[in-house]
Amino acid sequence: MSGTYLGMPSFPKAAKDAVHNVTLRANLRHATHTIRDKRAKAVAELDDWALLREAGKQIKDHTLRHLDRYLEQLESAVTAAGGTVHWAADAEEANRIVAGLVKATGESEVVKVKSMATQEIGLNEALEAEGISAYETDLAELIVQLGEDLPSHILVPAIHRNRGEIRDIFEQKMESWGRPAPDGLSDSPAELAEAARLHLREKFLRARVGISGANFMVAETGTLVVFESEGNGRMCLTLPETLISVVGIEKTVPTWRDLEVFLQTLPRSSTAERMNPYTSMWTGTADADGPRTFHLVLLDNGRTDALADEVGRQALRCIRCSACLNVCPVYERAGGHAYGSVYPGPIGAILSPQLRGIQSEIDASLPYASSLCGACYEVCPVAIDIPEVLVHLREKVADQGGKGHRLEKAAIKAAGWILDHPAALAVGEKAASKTRGLHPRKPPGAGAWTADRELPELPGQSFRDWWKKNRT
Repeated sequence: MSGTYLGMPSFPKAAKDAVHNVTLRANLRHATHTIRDKRAKAVAELDDWALLREAGKQIKDHTLRHLDRYLEQLESAVTAAGGTVHWAADAEEANRIVAGLVKATGESEVVKVKSMATQEIGLNEALEAEGISAYETDLAELIVQLGEDLPSHILVPAIHRNRGEIRDIFEQKMESWGRPAPDGLSDSPAELAEAARLHLREKFLRARVGISGANFMVAETGTLVVFESEGNGRMCLTLPETLISVVGIEKTVPTWRDLEVFLQTLPRSSTAERMNPYTSMWTGTADADGPRTFHLVLLDNGRTDALADEVGRQALRCIRCSACLNVCPVYERAGGHAYGSVYPGPIGAILSPQLRGIQSEIDASLPYASSLCGACYEVCPVAIDIPEVLVHLREKVADQGGKGHRLEKAAIKAAGWILDHPAALAVGEKAASKTRGLHPRKPPGAGAWTADRELPELPGQSFRDWWKKNRT
């Protein structure tokens, strides 16, 4: 990989570099505007969208309140259907479990259907350290992997790449991973898709182990569900002899009837489609079809810590639709890499600090990566109040101290004292007005605010003096 999330700079530093990348901004602007416009039309077709949104919220909140019970029910149902359930407290344990399961098969290659949970824990790198090659089969994930890059969007991980860049990646890197790109490859979408299809087909037919995530897990039946648009998921979930699914514990829903709500809201919010092109469901194993061995790795990795926060836990409602990214003015200009996490955009700004803690520089900066405009809340299909959680997390960051926050607290305390003493405020206003010609446009100590803007010019007369003169 060209970089890792661990140790990346804080959001302000990373975003400052990103906003000067003209190509990146053009790619993001075109893609996000296109997706969000299509989504708005798809959602407008449903008269009961608001009711579906509220239903999704209620289902998720109910499940999170009783998650222990539903996880036990899920484990029992998966086991009864012939699967094996493993519990992973953190990334290290999950990676160790998966690597052990792959080694037990005697295989050294696995194919993967897009899974953010495995990206979260760094599974590909962990498998590589054990001598196991993991091949991404989602087209966008393939582009990211071949380009030794990092995903920058939940739905479209290679959103920061244009067609010309993708063609160059295929021509330069495909051969070292398997079947080379065809000679004379152009940047037309059809040719790029066909090149990826031919490259991946060899891996599908050869692989004996598949690794997946899941969009939902149905507790009452032990059924796992994957939404995807290309058919690569169907190949990974049916052709290999062994299937290993790594899923965050919050992806649980109680019943099939609950799943029906999300079958309507997720496709419209993510790909702006009425129905998902490929919705794959599997329950344990079957003698006549599909994998002979199924393992489910239930991943915590900070989720129970988030669950304990009454305000922050609503981030666990997220169904990974990416609608919040596509309307966010900050994401559109900074891009996904600036968030330093597999979860970019508004949802990443509240989810990553809760999963990883706010001790690192980058995680402490993420709650501030927002203008608090509220557009993310308006489009969220499960009504996560992202601005509320952002403010909540900012308070936590401020409480843990640090130079900037100590200065801010001192400034607020001084301002509070002045506002409580009108006479002192009046003297200060007069002095500021009389000396306004001497004030620097960029005063020392305010560099973070004045780097891209100037302080407004002070008026020659304070409002207090104006009021005394003109109120009669």
